[in-house]
Amino acid sequence: MNTFEYSAEKSSGAVYERISAFRISICVPLIAICSVFFAGCHTGTGDGGNKEPGYKTTIAFHPGEEAKIVEAFLSVKDSTCFLLEEGLYKFDNLSIAQVSHIRIKGEGYDKTVLDFSMQTQGGEGIRITNVNGFEIGGLTIRDSKGDLLKISKCRDVIIAGLHAVWKTADSTSGGYAIYPVMCRNVLIDSCYAEGSSDAGIYVGQTDSAIVRNCRAAKNVAGCEIENTSHAKVYGNEFYDNTAGFLIFDLPALSKRGGFVKAFDNYFHDNNTRNFAKSGSFGTSWGVGNASPGSGMIILAASNLDIYQNRIVNNNSCSITIASGLSVDDKALEKIGENYFPIPRNISIHDNTLQMGGAFPAAAYEHHIGKILVGIEQKLNAQDPGRKNKRIPEIMYDGVSTNLLNHGTAANPDSICIRQTGGNVFVNADFLNVANPKKWHPTTEWKAFDCQ
Repeated sequence: MNTFEYSAEKSSGAVYERISAFRISICVPLIAICSVFFAGCHTGTGDGGNKEPGYKTTIAFHPGEEAKIVEAFLSVKDSTCFLLEEGLYKFDNLSIAQVSHIRIKGEGYDKTVLDFSMQTQGGEGIRITNVNGFEIGGLTIRDSKGDLLKISKCRDVIIAGLHAVWKTADSTSGGYAIYPVMCRNVLIDSCYAEGSSDAGIYVGQTDSAIVRNCRAAKNVAGCEIENTSHAKVYGNEFYDNTAGFLIFDLPALSKRGGFVKAFDNYFHDNNTRNFAKSGSFGTSWGVGNASPGSGMIILAASNLDIYQNRIVNNNSCSITIASGLSVDDKALEKIGENYFPIPRNISIHDNTLQMGGAFPAAAYEHHIGKILVGIEQKLNAQDPGRKNKRIPEIMYDGVSTNLLNHGTAANPDSICIRQTGGNVFVNADFLNVANPKKWHPTTEWKAFDCQ
């Protein structure tokens, strides 16, 4: 039995974990055949028999019983564990809503597979809504037209040992593979996501989340933490995406993010073409803005601690720090209780940052990628002593709260960098990038060096 302990609480703007036990254990196949729920399924009914500990009811299904599974999900009662035995299942979609203490368990990601490729419309493969105490894992879900797993307005969520994939990674894929949104207390552990046209692992508008020991590849974004507060992201590997890891705050959403820590991760070789679909994912605010070759992007997010990560061979920029104005010239008009477009209180320290010798080819075809190429060229033209160096590892767009209060402070927003090396930082002067005569990006970073 695996035990995951998780919860989070905040005090004076800092994040502290407190222990709150959530257990993930294998739902044991039961041998008694009965008709308490559905003919052909196996169940323990809470009478001291072979039921799953901690659940009043345990129901097991095998391939070929898809219709019964759909019906069972729709009529589920509180405190139920579903076991999906080894094999291939084919569904249009599955849904559970407005219950408590539910577990969906397979016999292993390489054994229990749920296929949604025959879906007749563009909804989610699995949709979970208003469930308190939800666990899913030990299976693979694949090839829905929309998102693979959407968990909305739930609390105390555990997603562990789940693989969520599309066999074809292009704009025909759904947006999100693993997608908890507007939740509280979320743990995503030891999962794998592939092929998303937005983010493989996405946590949105959520309070208190952990993403750990996961992998994500062949997505536009490996992982995205969006308008989410008190999150920890650690022990993950995000690679072969357009961008490895994103922390975004966007306007007009239900809550503001912040107080996010990312540490001990490995973001590498994220250099693939951006295949975000047009429309909802390709708008000015969408992940379509991520340049191929981005290791990590911070957009309009504040109160972050980024440390002890390996960010390697992301060949457009290791870390980008950008304001909302970099993608929307009306961002200042959208300031409100849940949105502030200028990043503040960013600490980046003790990371391993390395880039390859050239931009990926796809960056030259991307609007933000072209800007990054232009920054490198401008720096080298301004300073022949750079001898054709790469763009510095950390790119800051230079938009600060000086813009709002007409101040002149060198670093009014506490962008704090503690990194070693000779090509660490560039203030890209984005406000003047459209005016070549005024545009002067600079690698002077004394004001940002918080040694």
